[in-house]
This record gives sequence, structure tokens and C-alpha cells, in this order.
Amino acid sequence: MNTSDAADMIERVTTRNARLGYVLVITAAVLFGINGGLSRVAMGSGLSPESFTTVRVTGATLVFIAYAACFRRSALRRPKGTAMLLVIALGLVGVAALQLTYNVAIDRLPLGIALLIEYLAPVLVVLWVRFVRKEPVRGRMWLAVGLAVVGLAIVSRVWNGLTFDGLGVVMALLAAVSFATYFLLGEHNVGLDDPLRVILWAFVVATVVMNLVEPLWNMPELEGSTSMLGRLDGHSANPWLVIAVIVVLGTVVPFFLEMLALRHLPATIVTVIAMLEPVLANVLGWAWFRESLTPVQALGAVAVLAGIVLAQTSRRVETVLPQP
Repeated sequence: MNTSDAADMIERVTTRNARLGYVLVITAAVLFGINGGLSRVAMGSGLSPESFTTVRVTGATLVFIAYAACFRRSALRRPKGTAMLLVIALGLVGVAALQLTYNVAIDRLPLGIALLIEYLAPVLVVLWVRFVRKEPVRGRMWLAVGLAVVGLAIVSRVWNGLTFDGLGVVMALLAAVSFATYFLLGEHNVGLDDPLRVILWAFVVATVVMNLVEPLWNMPELEGSTSMLGRLDGHSANPWLVIAVIVVLGTVVPFFLEMLALRHLPATIVTVIAMLEPVLANVLGWAWFRESLTPVQALGAVAVLAGIVLAQTSRRVETVLPQP
């Protein structure tokens, strides 16, 4: 099979099929959720969040470039004009800043809580659209905001003071802002460019930025094995193998699956289904890292998720880019 045949096959696969779209986005959410646990293992091997972010985005960029070179060479052409400005903004905020703040957050907070705070992004998007863009939104937006804020307060047990690491909470909130910015930037470029090219070059920008912040050559030397942590503490794995799995199965594959899912389902539906990720992260945190919520906190988490879904569906404009 030559490269043009492979590209044709991919186009045939992306013929609209709602059921396939659901399978793709659910699979992506599961992979992103598992990636949170593996990321902790990678950072537990001696990598700082900054070094780990550099390794992850650099590795993913190389895989994206290799894929484009084999199957879609047009994606290797650098965007121009306003498209390039979008790519730079996405690379700085939607990839580099988002990944860095997320990695710091999951290093300092329970996994599920970090994801729950990050996924406040759709609420921030709706607030921006309503008060900055002055666009109409459905009335349930206010219920969504109320549920999200009250639910987050319950999860954080604010009546006991801040029970979580302060820096971790700040980083998770910054991740939410970065995530929201990613959605908003994407809306300005509906249909203007190939999503693969936009994402590939955004990762190129992020790779350059992260290598300026924490160059690959400054990475600490990793040991031959690292603990799998939590309930798997008695087991170990090669840290480079863990990183390879994160790059391929925790970054490139779910990005690609969500790109394909957007060919089959509206972006609003894809985003709502992707809310499975913080739910899975809470389950993973309990099953793997012995992290658990009290019944009251679990109720707060449900309220946050309900608020996120209501916020996302209160909009009348859809986003088109896959989640980072």
C-alpha cells in the first residue's frame, strides 16, 4: 500500500458514522485518563514536571511528523498568515502551558481532583462568550456555573480551609484557563485548515518553547527501573518504556482518535463525552493510588460534572479542535 492509498483509506474511514464516533471518543477519554496515572509514574522516576512536559511534547511532535510524512505530507507545510498566529497561540497556551500546568497539578493533587478542576474549562468558555463576546447563551448557563462552583467548593471542603496543596490548585486552575483558551482559539478557525496540520505545528511550537524552558539535554539520567507506585508499588518498569507509552498511547493516539471522532459527531457531543476523563481519573485514583473521596465530596464531584455538561450544552457555537 502506498501513501496515497493509505490516505484514501483514512478518508473512507471518516465517512460519518455516529456509533463509530462514540467509540472513538470514549476510547480517547480512557487513554487520556490512564495517561494521568502513567504520568505520575514517569515523574516518580526522577523527572520534574518541566522535564517530563518537554519529553512528552517533543516525542509526540516526532510521531506526528513521522505520521504526516508517511500519510499526509500536506500537513508538513507550515501554515501562513493568521493560521500561523493561531498555531503559535495554540502551541504556547493549548499545548505547552496546558501540559505543564496539568503535570504540576497531578504531581501535587489527587488525580481525579486535578482533572475535575481542569475540566472547569467549558464553564470558563461560556462565561467568556457571554460577557466578553456578548453572544447569547441558553438560560441553563447560570445553573451550570452554580453547580460547578458549589460542587468544587464541596470537593475542596472549603469549610475546613484549603485541604489540598495550594500550588497544585493554582496549577489546575491555570490548566483550566489554558484549556478554555484552546477551545476559544479553535473557534476562530472553523474549517480554515487541516486539523492535523494545526495540531502538528502547534506541537512543534510547544516543543521549541519547552526546550527553551527545560532543554532535553538537561534531563536527569533515569534509572533502569521505576516503581509503578500506589497499589502497584511492588512492580517496576523501565522509565523510557513508560514515557514511550505516554507519548504514543497517552498523547498521539487519543489526539488522533478525537480528530476522527469530530468527523462523525458534533464537537459539543465529543466534548461532553470526553467528560468521562475526570470520572475515570477518580476511579483510577482510587484503584491505583488509593485516593478516595468522602461521600459528600463524591456528591460535589457529581455536581461539578453536571455543571460542566450543562455549560458545554448551553452554547450555540461549537468548537472544532480535539482536546489536548
